[in-house]
Amino acid sequence: MEKYKVGIIGGTGMVGQRFVTLMENHPWFQLTAIAASKRSAGKTYEEAVAGRWAMQTPIPQEAMPLVVLDAAADVEKLAGQVDFVFCAVDMKKEEIRALEERYARAECPVVSNNSAHRWTSDVPMVVPELNAQHVQIIPSQRKRLGTQRGFIAVKSNCSIQSYTPLLTPLMQAGYDIEQVLACTYQAISGAGKTFERWPEMVDNLIPYIGGEEEKSEQEPLKVWGRIEGDQIVKAAGPAITTQCLRVPVSDGHTAAVFIRFAPEKKPTEAQIKEIWQGFRGRAQELNLPSAPKQFIHYFEEPDRPQAKLDRDLEGGMAISAGRLRPDSQYDYKFVGLSHNTLRGAAGGAVLLAELLCAEGYIDRKA
Repeated sequence: MEKYKVGIIGGTGMVGQRFVTLMENHPWFQLTAIAASKRSAGKTYEEAVAGRWAMQTPIPQEAMPLVVLDAAADVEKLAGQVDFVFCAVDMKKEEIRALEERYARAECPVVSNNSAHRWTSDVPMVVPELNAQHVQIIPSQRKRLGTQRGFIAVKSNCSIQSYTPLLTPLMQAGYDIEQVLACTYQAISGAGKTFERWPEMVDNLIPYIGGEEEKSEQEPLKVWGRIEGDQIVKAAGPAITTQCLRVPVSDGHTAAVFIRFAPEKKPTEAQIKEIWQGFRGRAQELNLPSAPKQFIHYFEEPDRPQAKLDRDLEGGMAISAGRLRPDSQYDYKFVGLSHNTLRGAAGGAVLLAELLCAEGYIDRKA
């Protein structure tokens, strides 16, 4: 098949670098352009990331010679070269919001890793296995923006990927979850860091990540929301409370989760495991290139899942679960795990872009 031409805005940062690696040998997408800040503009990509390449694999050959554009100054130029862009810029939220809208108004679809538009009412925030139907809001957004092709779609925060995918199948199976307590133990790559760049994290734990608990408590409600007219209305519940801690792990966000069901309908442990094992979302139905064949993997071993052992399951796109058991105050407790820069960041955005292409919202320019 003819590949879609892809640009990456913010391609020199950690998530941007991950996008670059994921474009290498992608069956649908061809990396065509990279943009970053003014200080990187005019350099080849190899020059721009010299001394700061944070991935474990080498810089892809196809990316090395690309001349980096200025993300803010070269909007029309970049938009004219590609079919759509991924966005992973590191700027103030209001600046990101304005920049992404500029690209969208330039008739360039934007698939964003950023949080700036997650609460814009007509911007879908999609985990393709959980709420793929939310992309149906895009015509309303295009009407507001006055565009034919351009729009913005976003992926959710990385922290919620370690537990929201485990709650959603139970809710879709008809079990009413009333309360959720989730404590997340989040890898340093979520802050764009490595141990070499953040030696203070070695043998340490920081019990605070700015803004993370608010995102972790509220974003699942948008994922579980519904389209009403020209907006996505968040779900009223379940009630979620979280604590988010930064831990000395390179990659992989772990969540300790406690859930309470409505008393009139509570599943058994066996039913929960069966629902998880059999769950398939729209990404699996469409057989999208980045979709895990088995979305949720449950481990019976008492010491799993572990970040180091399990974060890379199915290319880092699967969700792991374990230690499901009754709780003395809630109904059940369990542990979830997701790869934060793959499923939770760049990989999740690539899967979202595949969904948008498969469903006809992103096309190839004539």
